[in-house]
Amino acid sequence: MPDSDLIARLDALLPQTQCRQCGYAACRPYAEAMAAGDAGPNQCPPGGNDGARALSALLGAPYAPVDPHFGASKPPAVTVIDEARCIGCTLCIKACPVDAIVGASKFMHTVIAATCTGCELCLPPCPVDCIVMSDVQFSDETGRRAAALQAKQRYEARQRRLARNRAVAEKNAGLKAAAARKQSAVQRAVARARARIRQKQTPG
Repeated sequence: MPDSDLIARLDALLPQTQCRQCGYAACRPYAEAMAAGDAGPNQCPPGGNDGARALSALLGAPYAPVDPHFGASKPPAVTVIDEARCIGCTLCIKACPVDAIVGASKFMHTVIAATCTGCELCLPPCPVDCIVMSDVQFSDETGRRAAALQAKQRYEARQRRLARNRAVAEKNAGLKAAAARKQSAVQRAVARARARIRQKQTPG
């Protein structure tokens, strides 16, 4: 089993964009795969070659630049929604891994720029192409790591919320199914009782 401390240290080096470009569902699963030897340290375009170098050093693996198969390394960016063109479909809200987009169905959406990771997961589902990316700059490495930590915390908070929602939905579905079974049983019992009454009323 991979070392949990190594996984945490690898995860801490990742930019926490949660973009899935590495081929994994989020940064943490990618860190787990690296620790297990199932993924290389050069699969994270947002981390760039500097990130690949740091991951390689931690793993004691030879350095290789980011594999372009996983995407091109780009400057940090945030999502910007053209609010005049937004139709309020909520698809981008559902796609955002860190809840950086706010809005409601059929109402204008907007991006909380300070929490956007620039993952670009909101771009494909937008039916009107009203989303663009805008480059940003971090003041220094401390600022970049602070943003990564915030993104990680927001991603984990979202995962907990979704898990609670699923649990509630499953519970409600179970209660609904149980109520349906009970109603069906009652209907069958009533039908049997009516059948017995009709049988008694039928001349022998």
